[in-house]
Amino acid sequence: MTVLDRTPVTTTESGRGAVDAVARPLGVGLALAALATVVWSGSFVTSRALHDTVPPVQHAFWRWIIAIAAVAPFAVRETWRQRALLRRHVRFLLLASLLGVTVYNTLVNQAGMTTTAGNMGMIMAASPVLMAVYERIGGTRLGARRVTGMFVACGGVLLLVSKGSLDMDFAVGDLWVIAGAFSFGSYSALLKRRPAEIGGLPFLFSTFVLGALMLLPVFVASYAIQGGFAPTAGTVSPLLYVGVVSSAVAFFAWNKAVSIIGAARAGVVYYLQPVCVALLSFALLGEAMGWLQVLCMGLILGGVVLGSAAGTPSVRVRDRG
Repeated sequence: MTVLDRTPVTTTESGRGAVDAVARPLGVGLALAALATVVWSGSFVTSRALHDTVPPVQHAFWRWIIAIAAVAPFAVRETWRQRALLRRHVRFLLLASLLGVTVYNTLVNQAGMTTTAGNMGMIMAASPVLMAVYERIGGTRLGARRVTGMFVACGGVLLLVSKGSLDMDFAVGDLWVIAGAFSFGSYSALLKRRPAEIGGLPFLFSTFVLGALMLLPVFVASYAIQGGFAPTAGTVSPLLYVGVVSSAVAFFAWNKAVSIIGAARAGVVYYLQPVCVALLSFALLGEAMGWLQVLCMGLILGGVVLGSAAGTPSVRVRDRG
């Protein structure tokens, strides 16, 4: 009988090792989700800032054209290598492109015509609820801590949207954002079903291209009816931001975060968005922020911390004598 040498491992050491193994990818995933959330917060400000100069559909279309140009140098070669694989999963890619590229951002831009950037950010924070529901339907246990954090953060969002009263006074733009929240929540849940063999950059590039192609007929109609817009520093600079940073950088970070920590946990971090949007809209657009906003931000931040924390994994050490 062969006897293998084993290095003794204490319960404390193995437990610490398991916690570290969980904490490392969790920390990376949370950081990527937070990066995407902060960057996307600026998109709501640009949607509001451009509402009277750039038609919503044209805003969305040029955003994705810029994003395609930004990603192409890094993604074209790998996308071409995976072209057969992408064709095999074209139905999945079309659905992801429709939800995350064509529909979601166009709805947000349309909302910016009639509601504030703060309201857009607050209402979009409802999308993590849908992400969590999808994960639960898929059989994922969310855990009491994450569910509690989600409810605390969601309560802060509802209190903020209602302005501390039971009278929910929604503008037309608020309804557009609610539709956008459903679109983004569905897109984020769909990411968990992304075929593992499709690389991150080919997936990103192909969804940008397909999404822009699906948006092209609506763009042509908008241009024919509404006309174009003047390419000035006040219009081109925000479009470059949403095209390069909010699209190429943020979508890559978000997709990677969901692949690491799941849509539900990433969704808890997404609750930070109304806080970021409120601060940016206050600083850049002069939108009001009072004691109620500060209180609700505290609730949202507390819920994010509670819901995104990693529990200590239970480690059983068997007697190997």
